[in-house]
Amino acid sequence: MPAKRPYHRVNLKQSLLDSAVTLIGEVGPQAFTLREVARMAGVSHNAPYRHFRDKDDLLAAVAAEGFDGLTEEMKKAMAKGRGARERLNLAGRGYVHFALQSPQHLLVMFERPKPAEPRPEHAESAQRAFQTLLDAIAAAQSEGLLPKGDPQRFAFVAWSGVHGLAKLAIGGQLPFDAKRTLDFAKYLTEVLANGMANTPSGGRRRG
Repeated sequence: MPAKRPYHRVNLKQSLLDSAVTLIGEVGPQAFTLREVARMAGVSHNAPYRHFRDKDDLLAAVAAEGFDGLTEEMKKAMAKGRGARERLNLAGRGYVHFALQSPQHLLVMFERPKPAEPRPEHAESAQRAFQTLLDAIAAAQSEGLLPKGDPQRFAFVAWSGVHGLAKLAIGGQLPFDAKRTLDFAKYLTEVLANGMANTPSGGRRRG
């Protein structure tokens, strides 16, 4: 029988994560197995258990990797902004750009089966990503570009908008290529920012 492809112990975990992402793109987060991930990575079927207790553990690690990548992409985009308003908008465009580049991660981050027990690394990575958006909202509020109030309300508005666009885009539901999707993301973030700026008291309209 042909020998399994040798691997370096230090790189095994990342190799398994990369193989899981590839496999999820083919069969989705529910249908894949650790044995198939090991086969794709070219290691023994027991190798994944060196780093992951079970399938849920591996999925949580993929999701955590995704949230870390999302945080990095948003911060990278925001670094080009010249003010709090522009940085907030750029964070949204960074979100969409991440989704276009890493659709399998986005799928696992938000649509994987709920694990039987919480995975702290997933929760911590998700919170860092959300905190990046909260900080951008708070900065805009401190400069008077958004009304005072609970920044989470604004964050949920912004998140809902760009996440919806991201899901439509990676699902092939928009008549746009990647460049036009990002152009539309620029328009969407402006609409969202304008809407939030004209909604007083943290999302409660005066009636």
